Amino acid sequence: MATEIITKEDLQVFKEELLSDIRKIIDRKEQPAGEWLRSSQVRRMLNISPNTLQALRISGKLNYSKVGSIFFYKLEEIRKLVEGDKL
Repeated sequence: MATEIITKEDLQVFKEELLSDIRKIIDRKEQPAGEWLRSSQVRRMLNISPNTLQALRISGKLNYSKVGSIFFYKLEEIRKLVEGDKL
């Protein structure tokens, strides 16, 4: 087996590549997985309480679909809500 000498520059390049990969993974996790979001995801995105989310549903400011006891919201509806500053 050949011996390789690792320099500080090699370590710096490795560090930058590793940090870049970690950032990509984190960014991917922060993006909603699909077009439909659950209530917990919407509350985290908008930093609102369950009661505020319920008030948005009741007032008609936020459209939703209900499957069983779970509410789902379209990502596009959330964007419209934020862009229209209806909060």
